[in-house]
Amino acid sequence: MIANPVFRYRMLTLAEGWSFVLLLVFGSLLSRVSDLDLVMPLGSLHGALFVLLVVATLLIRRRLSWGFGTTLIALICAVVPLAPFWFHHWKRERFREAEEAAQPAGA
Repeated sequence: MIANPVFRYRMLTLAEGWSFVLLLVFGSLLSRVSDLDLVMPLGSLHGALFVLLVVATLLIRRRLSWGFGTTLIALICAVVPLAPFWFHHWKRERFREAEEAAQPAGA
């Protein structure tokens, strides 16, 4: 399952979305109400996941037969807070179909 590029893309979409939520909640909020400053480590994690998501989107678009419009929506969703979750939900069935198609026979 982990070797499946569509599965990895789905998980990366969710990880990037959650990293942004963690950055906003724990990084920004906690730094304002306490002495705990998690902005730098959470920001670095989120930044790395964001870059990976952009690259992965550009690499997987052919496998999923995405046109320019869907690819653009995927890239915009990587920037807008909470939008990766919406995109993941919107494309859920297509992701599952592509994952099953990529499974080796007999697996």
